Amino acid sequence: MASKPSCSRTASALALAASMQMTTPAVADDSTPRLGVSPIREVIQAMTLEEKVALVLGQGMAGMSGGMQGPGVGVDTNSRVPGAAGTTFPIARLGIPSIVMADGPAGLRIDPTRDDGPNQTFHATAFPIASLLASSWDDALVERVGEAMGAEAAAYGVDVFLTPALNLHRYPLGGRNFEYYSEDPLVSGKMAAAMIRGIQSQDVVTSAKHYAANNHEWNRNTINVKVSERALRELYLKGFEIAVKESSPWTIMTSYNRINGTYTSESPWLLQDVLRDQWGFEGVVMTDWFAGADAVKQMQAGNDLLMPGTQSQQQALLNAARKGQLDVQVLDRNIERILDLIMRTRTFRHEPVSNKPDLDAHAQISRKAATEGMVLLKNERDALPLAAGKKLAIFGNSAYDIIIGGTGSGDVHEAYSVALPEGMEKDGYATDKALSQAYAEHIKAAKARRPETNPFLAPPPLPELVPTVEQIDAAVAANDVGVITIGRNSGEFIDRKAKDDFYLTEAEQTLVRNVSTAFHKAGKPVVVVLNIGGVIELASWRDQVDAILLAWQPGQEAGHAMADVLSGKVNPSGKLTDTFALDLKDYPAAENFPGVTLLGPDPAARGGIVINDRAAEVDYRDDIRVGYRHFNTWGVEVAYPFGYGLSYTQFEYRDLKLTREDAGFTASVIVTNTGRRAGKEVVQLYVSAPKNNLEKPAAELRTYARTRLLQPGQSQKLVMRAEPRGLTSFDPEAHRWVAHPGRYTVSVSASSRDIRQQAHFDIKDELSFMP
Repeated sequence: MASKPSCSRTASALALAASMQMTTPAVADDSTPRLGVSPIREVIQAMTLEEKVALVLGQGMAGMSGGMQGPGVGVDTNSRVPGAAGTTFPIARLGIPSIVMADGPAGLRIDPTRDDGPNQTFHATAFPIASLLASSWDDALVERVGEAMGAEAAAYGVDVFLTPALNLHRYPLGGRNFEYYSEDPLVSGKMAAAMIRGIQSQDVVTSAKHYAANNHEWNRNTINVKVSERALRELYLKGFEIAVKESSPWTIMTSYNRINGTYTSESPWLLQDVLRDQWGFEGVVMTDWFAGADAVKQMQAGNDLLMPGTQSQQQALLNAARKGQLDVQVLDRNIERILDLIMRTRTFRHEPVSNKPDLDAHAQISRKAATEGMVLLKNERDALPLAAGKKLAIFGNSAYDIIIGGTGSGDVHEAYSVALPEGMEKDGYATDKALSQAYAEHIKAAKARRPETNPFLAPPPLPELVPTVEQIDAAVAANDVGVITIGRNSGEFIDRKAKDDFYLTEAEQTLVRNVSTAFHKAGKPVVVVLNIGGVIELASWRDQVDAILLAWQPGQEAGHAMADVLSGKVNPSGKLTDTFALDLKDYPAAENFPGVTLLGPDPAARGGIVINDRAAEVDYRDDIRVGYRHFNTWGVEVAYPFGYGLSYTQFEYRDLKLTREDAGFTASVIVTNTGRRAGKEVVQLYVSAPKNNLEKPAAELRTYARTRLLQPGQSQKLVMRAEPRGLTSFDPEAHRWVAHPGRYTVSVSASSRDIRQQAHFDIKDELSFMP
């Protein structure tokens, strides 16, 4: 979602509110239909044209001075739930209330304080970012997180939760990758579906976003994404298709960008042909905030709700309807969906608002989820887990100024956060107080020098403290282990950079080199903890350290969760849902990321706080060659492959068996813990298709499973099913999903490159499915 709008946008919104009040009947009589009592179509028939236009336009947004007033009833977004993203228009005479919408993907984003409750706080739980949740490969866990998030939204009176976000990690520098799940559409779709089920189990509406191909932030309001239908179908739409079919989200949010020349919110093909006709979606489609350029085209395409509503949109819709350029039946169709949505909400049913979610219980869910998604990348000489009672020298700004999540609409106003030293000390480890004092002073001084920035944007990173030789030598003498944290943050509007972001800064390189040299000279190990929201370069420095734990941005319980894994209290079982390449240039999208600007600004551009977006385009020349589909097919060496993750124990796979069913198959495999510690294993199933006229990846993830906690020597039989359509590729010439005849190879793997068991089956006759 976009952030605080410009003053001109606010004035436009308020003018819209005033005009609606002047043209809308304010009083109902006994014969007036009412929502929930009368049939929906009778309620729609009773609306004036002005009311119909009001209902397809949103109302207000956090940060708007005074908010926007609905027709006949004054309702201020901020007075309902301060900090919410907006509401729909109420029409009191017809029994239609406004419903409240709020961000965000890692927890509920609302204001923690309110003018009418000065002695209360209204905090929400900061859960781990989506990239971490996906790295758990645990649908049930993500669903539990969704349940907790939904419970908080319900407790605070939020009807529509603007989450989950499930765009692909096409390229590591995407500014909002932390909000998204993976480079793979199956993982993205499954995780999003689990989150949707969890949130909607609490009678809170979700809004799966950003539909579609919103893979970076640069000129996001105007950019035209040029992409083949095959890549769209197999990659950029596939996750949304899975989410729609497996969890039935009540709303979908369209993205800012164009696809092949048409804004997504103005595309009948995307919204009607694909989403509704082919996938069976029955809910509401809403825009991202201020997205698109032509309100009439948006209505005609089936983008039911335009958020947060502007005066220009109001005038455009009224004029078009009066001139016959917009069929009122189109408005009625869209309104019927909106009213159906409103009737599903807790607000419509007058459910109580407690303002008292169980934050203590949800913090424990957040901590549990964080530990399950952390990925152990390296562990030489059994540097981890750390033996009890060890003395730790902890280096790195982010150890003390912990990064729990990204910025922008993905941020959360949590009650507290736990830094790494606090978490380690709570687990019985001693931490170096001299280092702690040095970092406290450095961070305080660096923040004092940092210029003020919009709080919605990621602040500039603090310069990394490089301790002196004397400080490091003292730390070596006084401690058993060196722990280095490396932190990264990002958010809306700005993509990440290669220099000093994907690659380590010069100060970070010096820190890793100096600490590692000193500790190793004394025969003591060095552990790196990555407190990051997206992929960074590791290959050039990883050999200097003994262990690397990818902790991601783990939510407010970060320090405790990190300690749980570093100590061995929790055996890491997370696995990568992205490929960590050797170098940035190895990603195919590096060729033209983020795109090129065209001549001059786009006169029809719509934006949030970034109102200077220029007309731009990007050609997805990588096509289907995204992530492991590229690296594994072309044999490109990587730092860590998709699906990779170590454990403090080992697992053996055996007895792979395939059973063909309805042109698909079921695979079973026995996984045994052959190590000395209890642990869990994520098992991935890839399918390699025979060569034919369509270019195919070497193998594609088709399903996965996760064991329960296995004690040493214990085994579990996992059963995974691949549906027939899951074996197909999209043939753009035939306009069908097709699996060609030939031999297919099934690989049961510990990562996309660590094949443990293989089997084969043949397809004799072509399988073909309509879109």
